[in-house]
Amino acid sequence: MIHPHTELKFINNEIGYGVVATKLIPAGTITWVLDRLDREFSPLEFQSMDPIYQNILDFYTFRNNKGNFVLCWDNGRYVNHSFNSNCLTTAYDFEIAIRDIQPGEQLTDDYGYLNIPMPFRAVDEGFRRKIVYPNDLLKYYKVWDNKIKKVFDRIVKEDQALKQLLTEETWQTIERIVRGEEEMASILSNYYDEKTMV
Repeated sequence: MIHPHTELKFINNEIGYGVVATKLIPAGTITWVLDRLDREFSPLEFQSMDPIYQNILDFYTFRNNKGNFVLCWDNGRYVNHSFNSNCLTTAYDFEIAIRDIQPGEQLTDDYGYLNIPMPFRAVDEGFRRKIVYPNDLLKYYKVWDNKIKKVFDRIVKEDQALKQLLTEETWQTIERIVRGEEEMASILSNYYDEKTMV
């Protein structure tokens, strides 16, 4: 589920629609949580579908570390890519704002950690990276981990509208990490390696 202080908005002809903040979303805010209404499709299910459904899943899903296609039921599926994204996923089935997101600003992810099947050229934002590759997670996980670590302790300090969607076990894990009793799991745990899966 996407954070409630967001709305779907037309961005431009090149990008199409995106998810924008309707209020300030402070760094450390959980911006998305995998919930019970999100659908997961195995590669076998995907292959057995008609092309019209395969095209929809190709466009609107990400792949988890099992290789399953995850389809968000709400506006979460419209979050656009950025090489300088303001949200990052974690190893705990939620995403976090890594800096303050201003009202009217898009919530963005780096699609490099979403296990995309094929490279694609993204909108040029003036960064060195121009293409998103399937193995970007292997290249950049340390950079992304560091960005998450810088704001992770703020999770317990900020008002978390999506906290009720987290399991008690996940919240206790967050608290142990913040207290320094446990290491934060790396974003690398989300990586799906098709070659090693049977």
